[in-house]
Amino acid sequence: MIAEHTMTKVLALAALPDESLSQTGRALAGLSLFDWLVVARAGAGEPLSAIIRDFVAHEGGRPEASVVGLTIKVPARAAALANGTVSHALDYDDTHFAHIGHLSVGIMPAALAAGETANATAEAVRDAFLVGAEVACRIGLVLGRKHYERGFHQTATAGAFGATVAAGRLFGLAPDQMRHALSLVSTRASGLKSQFGTMGKPFNAGIAASNGVEAALLARRGMESCNDGLGGLQGFIDTHAEEALEVEAWANPPPARFLFEDNKYKLHACCHGTHAMLNALAEARHYYDLTLDRVESVVLRTNPRWLRVCDIKAPRTGLEAKFSYGLLAGMALAGVDTAADRSYTDSLCTDPILLGVARRVIVEGDASVSDTAAELVLTLQGGEKISVRHDLAARVPEAELERGLRAKAAALLGLATADRLWIAASGLADRSARDFAGLLQA
Repeated sequence: MIAEHTMTKVLALAALPDESLSQTGRALAGLSLFDWLVVARAGAGEPLSAIIRDFVAHEGGRPEASVVGLTIKVPARAAALANGTVSHALDYDDTHFAHIGHLSVGIMPAALAAGETANATAEAVRDAFLVGAEVACRIGLVLGRKHYERGFHQTATAGAFGATVAAGRLFGLAPDQMRHALSLVSTRASGLKSQFGTMGKPFNAGIAASNGVEAALLARRGMESCNDGLGGLQGFIDTHAEEALEVEAWANPPPARFLFEDNKYKLHACCHGTHAMLNALAEARHYYDLTLDRVESVVLRTNPRWLRVCDIKAPRTGLEAKFSYGLLAGMALAGVDTAADRSYTDSLCTDPILLGVARRVIVEGDASVSDTAAELVLTLQGGEKISVRHDLAARVPEAELERGLRAKAAALLGLATADRLWIAASGLADRSARDFAGLLQA
């Protein structure tokens, strides 16, 4: 499906001057930078992280950019690959529901690696991330929900284009070079949902960041591509989308409107598609003083697109538990801390009490329920029914979001480290990209 105008619009967005960037978007991008740093540091101890660090260290190369958990520097492309993978290892990063993916983990590592290599300012990294994230959102909308439902992971597909723009902006690509970079990454962008629940899912984020840096660097060196590998004939959209939703995706574009401002942040250490349910259950426990033994059954109504993502009926590992409505409902009703990543152990999957609850959770797909919402009916012992609902679409005030992210950081890294990282992320004007990258190690 041809999307003949998308390349032109992406190039215009990529060249947007700093003074035209949304101040609200910039503030939110600053919070994303902080949150990304926190989840990257927190994920550094995962087995997957050791594998990817060993991989890039073994390859070696020019010491250009930092990797979380490594004392040596590696080439920018390798750093983006490693940091993208590590920061998504816990699946505790942000989500954009219109883009249908995770923006920070696929784009921020590309921006930081490029910024560190180019000796840019930390503010330039933040702004490049904002522009790249907006590009990913718009391309995600052009691709449409059917792209995601078909099995593509848009963190890695649409995200790779955002990573390319972020890196290209920091590398100072000319408009024609940016066009070639976007066409080059169109033949590299990839990522499948079949990897969910495995180490392959966070790897999807790493390849998005890596592909973006690679395409930008090749274009800077003079590599040419077709005129429009993104929206042209047999380009990425033509081959990966059932229909190109260009008109809807580019309605009210920047600088008038930044879709990134609808970005959502995780305060539970599991798939974002389960958070509306978890928040609704938390509210039910609070207002109705529920205990686990009072709940006879739970009927969850959710948007059908989540059924292939969050409804693993018999999770085998703590990682798969993060994608299991039934087991997560049992955790929430039992008072298990779903915000703490350490809660997601393999032993959850064999816990008889939690499994007993999970078997009493009925999950129904309902297209009338938005993909940010969850509606539940809890039947209590004795027959009483309680209806609860939560929608993540409501925008959280910045001060409240800041408190939540700082509390999450403290839970993951300890209060002292969380406060130190917050101070650094709040003072970008006084820091270079290299200064900020140093926080991956400190």
